[in-house]
Amino acid sequence: MSFVKVYIHLVWGTKNRYPFLESKELRLKLWNHIRENAKEKGVFVDHIGGYKEHCHCLISLGVDQSIQKTVQLIKGESAFWINQSGILKTASAHPVDEVVKFAWQKEYFAVSVSESMVQRVRDYIKNQEIHHAHKSYEEECDELIKKFGFYKERD
Repeated sequence: MSFVKVYIHLVWGTKNRYPFLESKELRLKLWNHIRENAKEKGVFVDHIGGYKEHCHCLISLGVDQSIQKTVQLIKGESAFWINQSGILKTASAHPVDEVVKFAWQKEYFAVSVSESMVQRVRDYIKNQEIHHAHKSYEEECDELIKKFGFYKERD
């Protein structure tokens, strides 16, 4: 038997950074759904949260899991669930005719997290609502890219 514990902090946004996830109630339903679906698929979601237009997810990869496949599973299934459930129509502040099809952006951010930093990442994810009262998702992305030395192409 192999023993593996590899923590990854994932971040991804909604398509065109549209604030689909305006309602706290909607976000909580989505986070719970993602956690339950991931569990069914053998993906360990340690912590999940986010704000109006993005999601943070701290996962621990299993012995046969890749970042790409795990992200694809989480994002693809959750987008399908949102669109099939009609949850945006009941939770959105926008009139029903303004609700467009939900989608996540294709890109995502993934960085490894050492065991000593796991609690710090959990706290960061827990405090997204407070954090984004003062900082936009765009600013947060730019900071993460700079902090971890990623190159960001400009459109």
